[in-house]
Amino acid sequence: MTVNIGLGRSYGRGPEEKRPTKITRHFLDNVPGSCLIETGATKVLCAVSIEERVKAWRKGAGAGWITAEYAMLPASTAKRSSREHLTRKGRSMEIERLIGRSLRSAVDMTGLGGEVTFTIDCDVLQADGGTRTAAITGAWVALHDALEMWQNAGKIKTSPIIDQVAAISVGQVDGRILLDLDYQEDSRAEVDLNLIMNARGEIIEVQGTGEQCSFDRSKLNKMLDVATIGIEELLAEQRRAIDKGAQS
Repeated sequence: MTVNIGLGRSYGRGPEEKRPTKITRHFLDNVPGSCLIETGATKVLCAVSIEERVKAWRKGAGAGWITAEYAMLPASTAKRSSREHLTRKGRSMEIERLIGRSLRSAVDMTGLGGEVTFTIDCDVLQADGGTRTAAITGAWVALHDALEMWQNAGKIKTSPIIDQVAAISVGQVDGRILLDLDYQEDSRAEVDLNLIMNARGEIIEVQGTGEQCSFDRSKLNKMLDVATIGIEELLAEQRRAIDKGAQS
């Protein structure tokens, strides 16, 4: 881990600075869209698979579907995590629903090319806080590439993406509002909040909890303002990653 409590934040950050982010596109060869997103020491592999069918409940809707699966690899944490098999962890199920909701908000489901399912697998390779928010930010890039491939294959005429999506955490630690909490900060946070937004500045979802104390509206507004700064930077990094690929 990169934090030394008492000497300041990881990477020498100020309270309103996020961790360094690196997005590596086309990380896998066997899927139409993938990326490795690194947010500080947190690393999440996002991969998109396509099936030309939908679940029974979705049949006849005249539209496709986007869903997600999320898991933490056993060695992703300092203490080995049990591998998830038949019994899914409630936390993982909640996070993958969040990822699915977030990505569906950015795509026209009727433009996926019929009854088609895009499944986004988000596997945490290394966890140092912010795994769900990193997964959402990386998943959008992987989905963008999968849809680009789908269009190039002639399955759709135009991209159904209608917006970008990114996510970040913010919280109150030792009385200070901090952007992009790492594990050491998150484990000590008095207030913890995750924000998912699109490129129009619209909120897709807010998850906020008073872990050790309650918080008022003014503090909520301050946390949202700080998180918005980080979201705007992440959206710019998504665009840079895509533009870099288009130029190469």
